[in-house]
Amino acid sequence: MNPAAPNVFTPRDWTPDSWQQRVALQQPHYDDAAELARAGVHLAQLPPLVTSWEVLALKQALAEAQEGGRFLLQGGDCAESFADCTSPVISNRLKVLLQMSLVLVHGLKKPVLRVGRFAGQYAKPRSTDTETRDGVTLPSFRGDVVNSPAFTAEARRPDPQRLIQAHAHSALTMNFVRALIDGGFADLHHPEYWDLAWVEHSPLAAEYRQMVAGIGDSLRFMETLAGPIAGFSKVDFFTSHEALLLHYEQALTRQVPRHPGWFNLSTHFPWIGMRTAALDGAHVEYFRGIRNPVAVKVGPSVTPAQLLPLIDALNPDDEPGRLTLIHRMGHAKIAAALPPLLEAVKREGRRVLWVADPMHGNTESTSNGHKTRRFDNIRGELEQAFDIHAAAGTRLGGVHLELTGEDVTECMGGARDLSESDLDRAYKSMVDPRLNYEQSLELAMLIVRKSASGRV
Repeated sequence: MNPAAPNVFTPRDWTPDSWQQRVALQQPHYDDAAELARAGVHLAQLPPLVTSWEVLALKQALAEAQEGGRFLLQGGDCAESFADCTSPVISNRLKVLLQMSLVLVHGLKKPVLRVGRFAGQYAKPRSTDTETRDGVTLPSFRGDVVNSPAFTAEARRPDPQRLIQAHAHSALTMNFVRALIDGGFADLHHPEYWDLAWVEHSPLAAEYRQMVAGIGDSLRFMETLAGPIAGFSKVDFFTSHEALLLHYEQALTRQVPRHPGWFNLSTHFPWIGMRTAALDGAHVEYFRGIRNPVAVKVGPSVTPAQLLPLIDALNPDDEPGRLTLIHRMGHAKIAAALPPLLEAVKREGRRVLWVADPMHGNTESTSNGHKTRRFDNIRGELEQAFDIHAAAGTRLGGVHLELTGEDVTECMGGARDLSESDLDRAYKSMVDPRLNYEQSLELAMLIVRKSASGRV
């Protein structure tokens, strides 16, 4: 490929700031445009958080997942907080994803692509711009990158300096994750490093440890015959977040030597949320010009007539690994909403990776005001997703989950059958309810069981 060839990877009419000519939804209302501009200039001078060759490696791996050669495990917090940028929280989150991926590798007999919702997942879309309590109306809390959850005028003011803080906390998170991975934290010879102390009582613990022992025996047998096998001491790990705040994403969109086009170097794998996926909107405009692999959340109201033009806009050349569609329908709607989309994309021969998000369509509120999700509904949507893809002759190539390694009680049901009364014990999420370790591992085992029945 000739690096000097014009418009090979970037549309002719696109620039990193061309999104500003479109309607940009879910953006904070900053009261000082000059302060926002200064923050953007500062951010644009800071080092990137990821590299272009990591981005391209992920795109190649996603292309393999499209063909059934890999399975995508994408998971992490609904919304990171600056306060949780600590070694225990980060390492526990990594442990959960590693344990889930070990279950999946063992059961699916294929490589698992690990992508964390972290090192940048600091922004959250909101249903309304403002919140009213006791007659007082203030801006909604939009995540630590924008403002603070405390209900005061000072805390809720969108602060451009938080963009800089988000970059710093993302860099700290990435540095620690990379150090753990490079130091052998993910070594398959020592999966006992991944244990979480609080789950000793888990009803799934014995099954998991039996699986680990079997993998260890197999590994030692192979190395007895062939010697040390490269690749078992380290794993690839990538980051993702919803690229919601476009001023932040623009500032970290860069050109690099020897690779034509523009890369979003705030994350490996940015996605567009359901609220900001309008074909003529600012987010689609921004996403269509970057070389990263990208994803779009697809809800139950989306029709084939809406989805196909969106695919054309984001992946006009049908590039392998470029586009992932994450369907989040809800257990009661997926049977009606998903098949027409699968049929339309299959009929057009478009190359996409289908991923299930069984979390976001199953949120409800309890009588005491907690947002929660029932594990049975999450499991039900995931099971239906596998069956619907199998019936359509398409492939479900991954899952997208909100989860944590902390001992939380935010989703009801699961291995310990958490009830509504259990939620008060350890409800810590600032925004959406997350699966805890037991519930996450249970879903991984469900996927394996589907594999055994020929569904994956």
